[in-house]
Amino acid sequence: MEKFRRLRIKLSRIFGGILIAVVLLSSSAWENTRPIVGLILFLIGVIFVSIASLGRLWCSLYIGGYKSNTLITTGPYSLCRNPLYFFSFIGAMGMGFATGTIFFPFIMAAAFALYYPLVIKAEEHDLDDKYGKSFSNYLSTTPRFFPKIALFNEPDTYTVNPKIFRKDLIQAFGFIWTLGILKLIEELHNLEVLPTLFKFY
Repeated sequence: MEKFRRLRIKLSRIFGGILIAVVLLSSSAWENTRPIVGLILFLIGVIFVSIASLGRLWCSLYIGGYKSNTLITTGPYSLCRNPLYFFSFIGAMGMGFATGTIFFPFIMAAAFALYYPLVIKAEEHDLDDKYGKSFSNYLSTTPRFFPKIALFNEPDTYTVNPKIFRKDLIQAFGFIWTLGILKLIEELHNLEVLPTLFKFY
């Protein structure tokens, strides 16, 4: 599992580096044809990123300090088995839309669909080994990825590790900070500080 985790991190960094390079060298084709479309796409991105940031914080409240030694099945984890990945997917789509294009959300969705099912299956195998019957019951009643609202349940009280939550808070807001960076890149293209080698719809 550790070898798989290291490979996953390495692949994520390579993909992220390529994606950053393309973003830096490209701009939205809607700016020259229908600017309102680019603006609407950016606003969709803001909404998605906001949902993702709040969702990831919600997940971190439940798994902070417990992920390695307790099977969490309440709160967001009562809706689906991988809410953290679900909200990460929403955030990735949001960052894609924030470029003012349809191209980047498509790339994000395709990469996620190819990559994360493998990650989820590997983690589920480990959880099954670790928790046995408890995880099998959870597996049979709770969706893997897309939340099912009817299953929602939460405890009256829940103990949170503030140090871990503070760390997760900073990470969750990384999505929001990315919006500002994307807007800055757009302005640098408009000012011709950055070259525009590609235009995407």
